Amino acid sequence: MTNRPAERNDEGVNDDDPPLRSARRRMTGKERREQLLDIGRQLFAERGFEGTSIEEIAAKAGVSKPVVYEHFGGKEGLYAVVVDREVDRLLTMATTLLDGGDTMPKFQAAAVKLLKYIEDNADGFRILVRDSPPGSGTGTYGTLLSDIAGQVEYIVGDFLTARGQDPKLAPMYAQMLVGMVAFTGQWWLDAHKPQLEDVAAHLINLAWNGLSQLDPAPRIPAEIIAQQREEDGPAPGR
Repeated sequence: MTNRPAERNDEGVNDDDPPLRSARRRMTGKERREQLLDIGRQLFAERGFEGTSIEEIAAKAGVSKPVVYEHFGGKEGLYAVVVDREVDRLLTMATTLLDGGDTMPKFQAAAVKLLKYIEDNADGFRILVRDSPPGSGTGTYGTLLSDIAGQVEYIVGDFLTARGQDPKLAPMYAQMLVGMVAFTGQWWLDAHKPQLEDVAAHLINLAWNGLSQLDPAPRIPAEIIAQQREEDGPAPGR
């Protein structure tokens, strides 16, 4: 598809009217595309996919609806590009942050950078969360968290092995850690407190010190299990 600029309001511009041309320069196809992506990102974050219309996007950009269709084929196409960009941005950042030695300062810096990403890219993060809530395991955000958990799994596996514990538990602990960070980031984006550095410090305090003090063979007491079974009653068919 050719990203040809097609803004109606620019049709009156010509070489015989330099002042007007200077004030209302025709956007290139790339510039128009980026403008539409920025506007779409903002509206999708505020209202969601269903609550946003092509008419609103076009009106805010000062163009006709066909211009939006020309660049993205429709609202679905625009939304897909917005989401893909956010996924790539967050996954690339997570991969970079998890690289290197497994030290507490590294993870402290990673937590700060992650929360800074959420703060600076609130619209994009809200779109990812709205697309699929944390813990759902489906949709773009759920898939993204699963990908990140897959990377964390190797780190946790090494952590457990170094402490003589079963590395087969790494996938479960990785899901727990990523879920903890994801829910905390979502909560903090709306709460706006405590300060970013304090949230990061407490996240790593819980994660790092929690892993360091893991019981190698945790068990739920037998009396609690028996009490729960009694409350549940006989199994169906018995």
